[in-house]
Amino acid sequence: MSFDDLQKKRIEKSMNALLLKRRPPVEIRSKVDLTYIIEKLSVIIFEIRPQWDNPGKKIEIPISKATYVKSKNIWKLYWQRSDLKWHLYEPYPEAESFDEFLEIVDYDEFACFWG
Repeated sequence: MSFDDLQKKRIEKSMNALLLKRRPPVEIRSKVDLTYIIEKLSVIIFEIRPQWDNPGKKIEIPISKATYVKSKNIWKLYWQRSDLKWHLYEPYPEAESFDEFLEIVDYDEFACFWG
């Protein structure tokens, strides 16, 4: 199961607004950039940068993940800890909308997403 076209368009519109606010200036995007991917019922935001020991290779560093739970009409919020596993973001494990998820990530009250 995945999002329908209308849901994807809404997610893309909201994500593009966040990226417009959060992406680094154009002149340094080859060194660090932000993007996202939609996978089934999840949206993952990640950073792209050159690998430290092989600058020709780009690596993706996950920042946050939201998974839509259709049966409950909520979004579950996750962050990736140092064990490289997704964990519920305990201060706010759920959001009622995708935009609420983005507000939580953008504000980053506990410095889990942006450092």
